[in-house]
Amino acid sequence: MLHSIFTTILLQTDAAPDAASDSGSLLKFITGGGIIGYLIVVLSIVAVAFVIVHFVQIRRTALLPAEKVKAVRELVERGDLEGALEYSTLPANDCYYLRVIGAGLKRFLRSPFGAFEIKSAMEEAGAEETAKLYRTMDVIATIGSVAPLLGLLGTVQGMIGAFDTVATGAANNASYYESLAANISIALITTFQGLVVAIPCVSIYGYLRNRVDALAGECAANAEEIVTLVEKSGRKPTK
Repeated sequence: MLHSIFTTILLQTDAAPDAASDSGSLLKFITGGGIIGYLIVVLSIVAVAFVIVHFVQIRRTALLPAEKVKAVRELVERGDLEGALEYSTLPANDCYYLRVIGAGLKRFLRSPFGAFEIKSAMEEAGAEETAKLYRTMDVIATIGSVAPLLGLLGTVQGMIGAFDTVATGAANNASYYESLAANISIALITTFQGLVVAIPCVSIYGYLRNRVDALAGECAANAEEIVTLVEKSGRKPTK
C-alpha cells in the first residue's frame, strides 16, 4: 500500500513542475522543517557567529604578536625582568603569549623557589589558557553534535505524521496526499538541515583545535627560550 501511495505522490509531483520547483527552493529548505527546523536554523546562526569570533581570535597575530614576543625577549635579554613582567601584565599588551610569560616571571620574582618553578608556572599558565580556548570552542562542537539529533527528531516526527495520515486518511481524498507529502517533507528537510549544520561545525571545530594546538606549541617553544634567557641572566628570585 505504501508503495502505491509513494508512486502516486511521485506521479503528481511530475505532473506539477512548478510545485517541485518551489519545494526544491532554498526558502523551502529553510522554512519547511517546522518548529524543529527553525531550531536548527537558529543553531546554525549561533554556530556562524562563534566560528567568525574564533577565526578572528585564533590567529598568530592575536595570540602571539611578533612585536610583543620581540619586546619581552629584549627586556629579558637585558636582564630587566621587572620591566618584562610589567610589560607582560599591562592591559594594553594582553594576549595569550604574555599571560604565559607573565605567570613565569611573576613566580620567579616573587617566590624564593621561583628559579625552580618558572618553567612549571609557564606550563600551567599555558595549559590553562589553552583550556579556555577549548572551552569556548566547545559551543561549535556541541552544535555539531546536537544539530543531527534535532534533524533525527524532526525525521521521527514527520514519519509519525505520515503514518498517522496513512492510518486515518482516505486515499481518494486530495488532501490525503498533500498531508502525507507534507509530513514526509518535514522528515527529509529536518534531516537535511541537521546534516548541513553538523558537517561544517565538526570540520571547523577540528581545524580550530589543530590551530590552537599549533599556536600553543609555538608559544611553548618561545617560553622555553625565555626560561633559558632568565637562567642566563644570573638574576636571583626575590626572597
